[in-house]
Amino acid sequence: MFTGLIEDTGQVAAFHRKSEAGLLTVDTALPTADIAIGDSVAVNGACLTVTAKSDHALTFDVSPESLSRTTIGKLTSGSRVNLERALRLGDRLGGHIVSGHIDCAGQLIRSENRSGNHQLQFTLPPDHARYLVEKGSVTIDGISLTVNAVTRDGFSVNIIPLTYDSTTLKYLRVGEQVNIETDIIGKYVERLTSPWKSEGGLSMKTLAENGFI
Repeated sequence: MFTGLIEDTGQVAAFHRKSEAGLLTVDTALPTADIAIGDSVAVNGACLTVTAKSDHALTFDVSPESLSRTTIGKLTSGSRVNLERALRLGDRLGGHIVSGHIDCAGQLIRSENRSGNHQLQFTLPPDHARYLVEKGSVTIDGISLTVNAVTRDGFSVNIIPLTYDSTTLKYLRVGEQVNIETDIIGKYVERLTSPWKSEGGLSMKTLAENGFI
């Protein structure tokens, strides 16, 4: 589990394909001595397991599922990535609850600088856009952000200068793709209420009969 508050922007040292899987090594300023083999680290928002390390680098095995869901397969030597270590019990939850499980790739279609703030607009598949709400939370390449506005197949966010300068967003260009994780709460609510869809939907009566209210 993560918070979406980026600790370091690492640099890809190498990415090698292994048939349908991959092996990723990232140079980082994170204290690798405090990171154990088997620990989880979010790389551009994707939860990956550390399989090897050195004084200044971490290596991850990347599964076929991760490659199919994320933009990791497009990384090359020199690419910058957002890094965050897993949340510890007792830490402040400064962002929002982030699972590190990417839902889909989104695409930046507009970037506008307004008084030092950057307003970014993204598209994503409508099946995933339905989980976004205005002023709710979204994770873009591992960064916890607040949704400004939502459309049928997209959304916009406002990026303050601190976030823009300390993450990979400053390298992002119109037309490029990013990893998107929508708010986990909406997905659980949809799953738990799905049995009543075939019965005409929810009502105050069915909520009461099943102990929700």
